Amino acid sequence: MRGYVTDAAGRQWLLPQPTAWRMEYTAGTPCDSFWMRCPWEAGSGAKPGDWPRFWAEHEGERVFTGVVDECQVEQSGGGSVLELSGRGMAALLLDNEALGADYQVATVEDILRDHVAPYGIETVRGAELPPVPGFSVDAGSSEWQVVYEFCRYYGGIAPRFDRLGRLVLAPWEEGRRLVLGADAAVTSFRLREQRYGVLSEVLVRDRTTEEVQRVADEDFLRRGGRCRRVLTMPGKSSYQAMRYSGAYQLARAREELRQAELELPEAFAAWPGELVELNLAKGTGRGLWRVRESVCGLTAAGTYTRLTLGEP
Repeated sequence: MRGYVTDAAGRQWLLPQPTAWRMEYTAGTPCDSFWMRCPWEAGSGAKPGDWPRFWAEHEGERVFTGVVDECQVEQSGGGSVLELSGRGMAALLLDNEALGADYQVATVEDILRDHVAPYGIETVRGAELPPVPGFSVDAGSSEWQVVYEFCRYYGGIAPRFDRLGRLVLAPWEEGRRLVLGADAAVTSFRLREQRYGVLSEVLVRDRTTEEVQRVADEDFLRRGGRCRRVLTMPGKSSYQAMRYSGAYQLARAREELRQAELELPEAFAAWPGELVELNLAKGTGRGLWRVRESVCGLTAAGTYTRLTLGEP
């Protein structure tokens, strides 16, 4: 893996071969992040404090694009060492506060124009997101909150950033699948099932009319789950907005129902959103999973990938 940096003037530098590194990838929230450590020689003309951007390549493929949050040069008897850390391009939307606004009808074009394009972020679109009547941006919201609420809450699409630093508005791809059989080099595995906090139903109540919409997780109810929440919406909420609210709350709660974690002795074994088919020797966790988080790195023991898996 090799790291590159860019200064505000667009000049680029290839960093020395790292002696240790770690990259964390998520399915959108929280932000992706990176850390690397490499030898360093001052006087090369490059000033670490002037680097706002970082990217990394592995075997000719871009594996990370993001912003530099912190750099540190450490000197000792063994020479100088540079440590660099930062986050994915979602950091630009997380760090900037949105202007409060009310849209009569908000379209995805409106959201991208007002809350994404000003930061020079490229967008990949692969889904038709519906226009949202009466969409409001609350004062104090981050630009990421605006994009996430519009796409996930109303459109059912989880916005995320890819390894090229582009905002992706599309469903997960179903093509590539990592198959781990009985002979897979899995160095550790853990399966966790948690019923606490998983919702069986949500009652969404209109504050003015007292109308109530019920949205239920029928699968969890059949399995004996009983955990209800009552959500009160602003006055005169539309039927569609109320249904979206309930479904959104159920989906977020269900993410914690069943998770698996495993580690492999190689880097970049799988990415968030990809499918993993488990057929391990003892049968634990057998079935189809989707990668929720992927952590890859290099330590003194070698390279590794640690995957957090959820329901597909």
